[in-house]
Amino acid sequence: MKKKLLLAAGVVVLLIVGAVAWAASDGPGSESDPVVSKSYVDAKTSFEPIQLEEGQKLIGVEGTEIILRSGEAFAIDNGENGVSDLTSGKDLMSGDQVAANHLLLVPRDDGRGIMALTEAWVMVRGGYEIQ
Repeated sequence: MKKKLLLAAGVVVLLIVGAVAWAASDGPGSESDPVVSKSYVDAKTSFEPIQLEEGQKLIGVEGTEIILRSGEAFAIDNGENGVSDLTSGKDLMSGDQVAANHLLLVPRDDGRGIMALTEAWVMVRGGYEIQ
């Protein structure tokens, strides 16, 4: 009887230690998985309207999405690979015309983007630099 009681107490102690260790691990709300506010999520998931003047370049960072809403623009590649036109399913190389309302994706932070041939409005989600 004494051995069974000691075994049961040992199991309870192990369960408590395991629960404490699990609670201290990187779970929701920890430094590696922080809680975020609704405004932060909205800012990261919504497109921002940007006006480009003739000759201006919009260079995206990795994961930047671009939609040309008005005007004319052409793609800027990195010398080897293009900007992904997700709507048509092809890469746009430097000099290729960007079609209005097509979703473009900048796959890497390596100088890819678009250049406005005329005044243009674009919708952008993600990091970018205007040059």
